[in-house]
Amino acid sequence: MRSFLDILKEKVVVFDGAMGTHLQGQGLSADDFGGEALNGCNEYLVVSRPGAVEQVHRDYLDAGCDVIETDSFGATPIVLAEYGIADLAYELNRKAARIAKEIARAVSTPAHPRFVAGSMGPTTKLPSLGHMRFADMAEGYRIQARGLVEGGVDLLCVETAQDMLQLKAALYGIFKYFEEARTRVPIIASVTIETMGTMLLGTEVAAAMTTLEPYDIDVVGMNCATGPQEMSDHVRVLCAGSPKPVFVMPNAGMPENVGGHAHYKLSPEEFTGFLSHFVKNLGVSVVGGCCGTTREHIRQLVQAVGGSAPRTREIDFVPSASSLYQSVPMHLDPPPVLIGERTNANGSKLFRELLAREDWEGIVAMGREAVREGAHMVDVCAAYVGRDEAADMREIVSRFNTQVPLPLVIDSTESPVLEESLRLIGGRAIINSINLEDGEERAGKILRLCRQYGAAVIALTIDEQGMAKTTERKLAVARRIYDLATTRYHLRPHDLILDTLTFTLGSGDEEFRSAGQETLEAIRRIKTELPGVKTILGVSNISFGLAPAIRNALNSVFLHYAIDAGLDMAIVHAGKIMPLYKIDEKGRELCRQLIFDERRFEEVAG
Repeated sequence: MRSFLDILKEKVVVFDGAMGTHLQGQGLSADDFGGEALNGCNEYLVVSRPGAVEQVHRDYLDAGCDVIETDSFGATPIVLAEYGIADLAYELNRKAARIAKEIARAVSTPAHPRFVAGSMGPTTKLPSLGHMRFADMAEGYRIQARGLVEGGVDLLCVETAQDMLQLKAALYGIFKYFEEARTRVPIIASVTIETMGTMLLGTEVAAAMTTLEPYDIDVVGMNCATGPQEMSDHVRVLCAGSPKPVFVMPNAGMPENVGGHAHYKLSPEEFTGFLSHFVKNLGVSVVGGCCGTTREHIRQLVQAVGGSAPRTREIDFVPSASSLYQSVPMHLDPPPVLIGERTNANGSKLFRELLAREDWEGIVAMGREAVREGAHMVDVCAAYVGRDEAADMREIVSRFNTQVPLPLVIDSTESPVLEESLRLIGGRAIINSINLEDGEERAGKILRLCRQYGAAVIALTIDEQGMAKTTERKLAVARRIYDLATTRYHLRPHDLILDTLTFTLGSGDEEFRSAGQETLEAIRRIKTELPGVKTILGVSNISFGLAPAIRNALNSVFLHYAIDAGLDMAIVHAGKIMPLYKIDEKGRELCRQLIFDERRFEEVAG
């Protein structure tokens, strides 16, 4: 029998309609749910009234859909605890999966295979707002995934996500179960975009896509909250930029309160018209119905698009990082992406003073200042002698996640600190940094975290011999890191940001006279010989030790030549970088001569 992914390659896949709407239509009483204490707990019906759940599945299969979803939307221990039955989570999920699988198997044929998707809802907690710890939420989803997969589902559908950190916790728990059980089923990850045009906490659909893209999931999309008309612009964004197949499951229009109950007025014909457009004109691969959709909505949807191939999409995928709110490409035209460097205990006296006072609001104000200065991302480092780095990062990152709209670059070399931070970030972060100074094992721990949490990583050209100073050495270390990241830890080239390092030209040390040239040539070579990777520099290192005014000019001129060489990103004090026209001609020329080591020696008369 062909698998779900096999079918997805061949044709549009049609999911079922609303579980809750159908169950409500059956007129169930509190007794059907097992008593007043469980009244409204649809997930317990697989025990108290399995026939009602079976009827839902049969009706949607009779309508012709390819996939039915289990009655397990709220069956994490997190939600079930509100009914006092958290300990039943595994068994309820397993039973929900078995009920659906038995009915789907009975009507499945080689010509029309039917599949079961394990429904995994958002719970009632928002971890970005501190309602629940990441680890506890992930464990709840691990238990749910185990029950669903061991009950026989063909795929998992994490749906109606309202907080990207909740969705990341769900994926972490699912993949943890997969690793433990040495099994895997396909995964759909679906967010909910509210009427204001973002997810509940303000996440744009492009940011959600950026956050999900690095994960080993099979389909991304959106469901619930609105009808298909309100989803149209967001569907276009997904179809234009997602390298993964796109899933869309709208409500039957916007919910309206009629007699104290939610009412959805979009007719099957209207609903089908919108989704047909998504399939035939935008390239959506998986469609179905959420709240308010009925057997007739699905029957007409199957007639309209079932068996057809979706439009081939022209995908413009742009490797990016994201905050909880927005997505930022890792290459801009014109470059570079500017990473604000001031929220760093190693580089900012003000930041250190605020950290010593534990003035978290003052630190948040520094993050917001980076936005006003024109930074595209913010570097955060709390490594300061005598302080608990992990505890400080918890305080800072949890606030930056919701109060600073830019993607975060988490600056630490300690794996526990990095993981603590990644569990607080709703977007796609960048880790700063790895190197090979202590060999491959230490770097490997961080690369593994990148895979688990969907992060990109900055890699410094340092190995056991020290910092690479010549072009050839920089390139050799870069190749070794590239091979380690892509071959052993299965990162993609665009997950890797290489820092070829630069050293101060202000020391007068003969060894570093050519440091600028070596760095620029290394950037050129890396961009040519390691296609797909991004490049970055801590630009201000070139001027360390010089007077402030000279530093600003040299940094700005060096950045200009680095961009010409192919630099994508720069860690800078964005407010101190000047356009070249604002530097007088003589100053520009002196900086250029210093960068390219164009010394002139004049003879002295004897």
